[in-house]
Amino acid sequence: MWLNFFKLRLFCCLLAVLMVVVLVVNVTQVEYLDHETVSATFIDSSGQFVSSQVTGVNRNPYCGYEHQTLSSRERMEEDSLLAALQWQVPDMGPVPFLKSTDPSSSYFVILNSAAFFKVGSQLEVLVHVQDFQRKPKKYGGDYLQARIHSPKLQAGAVGRVVDYQNGFYKVFFTLLWPGKVKVSISLVHPTEGIRVLQHLQEEKPHRVYFKSLFRSGRISETTECNVCLPGNLPLCNFTDLYTGEPWFCFKPKKLPCSSRINHFKGGYLKGLLTAAENAFFQSGVNIKMPINSSGPDWVTVIPRRIKETNNLEISQGSGTFPSGYYYKDQWRPRKFKMRQFNDPDNITACLQRKVVYLFGDSTIRQWFEYLTTFVPDLVEFNLGSPKNVGPFLAVDQKHNILLKYRCHGPPIRFTTVFSNELHYVANELNGIVGGKNTVVAIAIWSHFSTFPLEVYIRRLRNIRRAVVQLLDRSPKTVVVIRTANAQELGPEVSLFNSDWYNFQLDTILRKMFSGVGVYLVDAWEMTLAHYLPHKLHPDEVIVKNQLDMFLSFVCPEET
Repeated sequence: MWLNFFKLRLFCCLLAVLMVVVLVVNVTQVEYLDHETVSATFIDSSGQFVSSQVTGVNRNPYCGYEHQTLSSRERMEEDSLLAALQWQVPDMGPVPFLKSTDPSSSYFVILNSAAFFKVGSQLEVLVHVQDFQRKPKKYGGDYLQARIHSPKLQAGAVGRVVDYQNGFYKVFFTLLWPGKVKVSISLVHPTEGIRVLQHLQEEKPHRVYFKSLFRSGRISETTECNVCLPGNLPLCNFTDLYTGEPWFCFKPKKLPCSSRINHFKGGYLKGLLTAAENAFFQSGVNIKMPINSSGPDWVTVIPRRIKETNNLEISQGSGTFPSGYYYKDQWRPRKFKMRQFNDPDNITACLQRKVVYLFGDSTIRQWFEYLTTFVPDLVEFNLGSPKNVGPFLAVDQKHNILLKYRCHGPPIRFTTVFSNELHYVANELNGIVGGKNTVVAIAIWSHFSTFPLEVYIRRLRNIRRAVVQLLDRSPKTVVVIRTANAQELGPEVSLFNSDWYNFQLDTILRKMFSGVGVYLVDAWEMTLAHYLPHKLHPDEVIVKNQLDMFLSFVCPEET
């Protein structure tokens, strides 16, 4: 009997050991799948297509972000985002300028040419890039922007670019209006310039630096600040207690950290590039330069029959690319019918009895400025805030409307922000009760363009968590996200605020807020598709379309 009992115990022990071994092996395999291999098929927000199999996602060691404490889901999401955004640039040594992409030597041709197309048809364009010696390039990685437009109709839409990694690119357009439609392709940056931008992003995120003034009585000191600081000098730790967002300043020699009174942009580092690298960033040569057609650059589009048009409008509501188009200078989203708020009274009727919060950078401050200028009853209340910084407040007492603007927390490149006004968007959201008469709009992207992507992902993760909590406690709250937009670029601006940097931020924002229950104002497409020159702060006609879309979310057309 004892012998049988001993055999049973031995069998149970062996079985337990075997189960532990199997468990360890499975956990190891899951970790390997989660952390070592990430597959991504991805269309970025400018329509540029990347398909990649990335092994061993490289995390930027900047500020110890690779050691963040993340849940397994957050880690997987970050790995997926970083993998999807790894630009396909060939690994090669220095490339001389003459062998870099020359937009004037490159060309495009319309592939599926026909006598005419119908509205809703697909147009395919092949782009072939060449160098300054007029020799075909054998690799990809150039950053292109593409659009179709009809100047007389004030119509335009963006295209989707596919990089075949061999010097050829294909661009896909959906023809969305009748008439003569012209194709325009631009080289934003050559592959060789993208490699430089990648290096700056990874190795020199401090190329924009910040400062704070510390003061007590007659003693004042100014020190440098950033997400993290080099060296072993004593620091003032201003990391936010609630979000964990890091921010540090060098400690003043004579004053305590508590004596900080403001924050401001210190400046931009100079001399970042070598002479050879500077050649890849020349206005009028290889920054946002047109690529010409080797044949016709336009097609004729005819209307569909009424029945076909109705079916087309229904089929376009499924998230297809592009998200919308201009026609007669009015943006037409393909997912819903946007209202036109051409009269101040229409806006007043929409916002009556509502509190509207605008959080973020200067691109959403434009919304505050537009509304207070266009709507006479919405009167700005003077808070004594610094110009272009805020916070700002406007009130319509007659119709019970309250409009607020507040900038996001650091990093922010404004001139001077008082320390007690450095509020993080996530914390502000946590203080909002919400409800059917509460509207929130957020735009946060431009001031993160010089940092590694992990910094931006962390910021959006905190904001998203606060948005989810707000919608959970007050589901009828309207939350709108304004995306990034293209802007004018020169040799210097390209190193700090390139469209290539901002398309990455824009793509991260879209993916992280997908399925959260927020509305999206597609400022990216609305600037790329328009005929006006790209600007960091778009012209009024574009801002007006953004506000029309925003207000259409707040007050949708009754059906």
